[in-house]
Amino acid sequence: MATTMAEKDSDIKADLEEEVVDNAEAGTEKKKKRRKKKKTGGSAVEAEGHLPVTNGEVDKLTDEVKKQSLGNDEEKDAEGEGDGDTESNKKKKKRKKKKGGAGGNQGGEGEKSSENGVGGKSGGAARQTDPPTIPVSQLFPDGVFPEGQIMEHPEVDGRTAAWRMTSEEKKALNMAHNDVHNELRQAAEAHRQVRKYVQSYIKPGLTMIDICERLETASRKLIDENGLAAGLAFPTGCSLNHCAAHYTPNAGDSTVLQYDDVCKIDFGTHINGRIIDCAFTVAFNPRYDQLLAAVKDATNTGIKEAGIDVRLCDVGERIQEVMESYEVELNGKTYQVKPIRNLNGHSIGQYRIHAGKTVPIVKGGEATRMEENEFYAIETFGSTGKGVVHDDMECSHYMKNFDVGHVPLRMPRAKLLLHKINANFGTLAFCRRWLDRIGETKYLMALKNLCDTGLVDAYPPLCDTKGCYTAQFEHTILLRPTCKEVVSRGSDY
Repeated sequence: MATTMAEKDSDIKADLEEEVVDNAEAGTEKKKKRRKKKKTGGSAVEAEGHLPVTNGEVDKLTDEVKKQSLGNDEEKDAEGEGDGDTESNKKKKKRKKKKGGAGGNQGGEGEKSSENGVGGKSGGAARQTDPPTIPVSQLFPDGVFPEGQIMEHPEVDGRTAAWRMTSEEKKALNMAHNDVHNELRQAAEAHRQVRKYVQSYIKPGLTMIDICERLETASRKLIDENGLAAGLAFPTGCSLNHCAAHYTPNAGDSTVLQYDDVCKIDFGTHINGRIIDCAFTVAFNPRYDQLLAAVKDATNTGIKEAGIDVRLCDVGERIQEVMESYEVELNGKTYQVKPIRNLNGHSIGQYRIHAGKTVPIVKGGEATRMEENEFYAIETFGSTGKGVVHDDMECSHYMKNFDVGHVPLRMPRAKLLLHKINANFGTLAFCRRWLDRIGETKYLMALKNLCDTGLVDAYPPLCDTKGCYTAQFEHTILLRPTCKEVVSRGSDY
């Protein structure tokens, strides 16, 4: 119940005068006053055995009590609770504390879900889901994507390249290409997150079609597929065992991944034609560990040796030297890991996966030098077989010829298919599953006609001898004016 200040003052004066007049009855009266003063905020003057006080002292004590009453009223306003400590009030306080505690736990759970979810109620930056569905462009709303691994360019002909890191001229040239570099980094970030997801679910017993389609679905979401402006750079390679590259299942392929298989996962993403080409090998049986270690070490050696003004043949020589230093024991027999000499790394152009230069993985080859602002896919393949691949099995990969001009077509169906290829893939690689996906049917004759005229090139699977095992690791590097950036580098490899 609310009371006025004047009423409080009159009550306090009456209490004090009553104490002066009848000090003999102090025992019983004081108990009543204590209870009464607890309701009004309490008084500092209550104590056993008070001496008589004068009217002046009454006024002085009244002022002190008023100050204490005002202080207690302010505390009440701040806390929103009464001063009484009755059992019911204590229970209410306990209930409030319990509610507060539960709220704290709920808050903690909310933070946990926001870490795994899409930003939570706090309005922070979006966070990736599991499985990943949020485009990386939303995870980095400022539009600046993380750099890859930064490395210094290697020495060339005894001349160090350390000066490039501090040169103002090279820094200015680097800044001039920031937009292109950022697009490449966006594609690389999508690639990193997709392959992390793939590594979490790939296991024996899955069909190759299921593995590829789940990967491609996640990749399309994270890259925020948008026609030729953003999407997949080429079909998902999932070549098994003696097959080293260019295998992806066609419709109706029921191949199942086995425990003893060695599977190469090779897929690409792009933003405005800036392509990330990156691959890794999965093996469940530990007997293949040395094979995978050899190829991974060889790829990292190629990355280390690559740089501005470096001769391509020198990179290949160092790759071969490292890879052939490994051996792997299979079924009681020891095999030297051989580089597959007719498979190479390559330069990458805009909307062009093979831009003209090749990076060998054996000694010999071209003495052409790497140049500033070039992109390269540094990839190596190791084999327990002959170390040479040939075309084999049913073809699934195709790509429009980048250099071919206008070719007249007589078959109407081929003209229509070419129009669909131009609209959906341009000069990027595609596969038969992707033609099925855009609604094409009964297109095999038309596709063959496009291949026969040279407008489209077929890329059949590349295989070593049956019974052997092959492995692959690959990264995309950028030769910046100041340094070398391994754009696709991640925590996994």
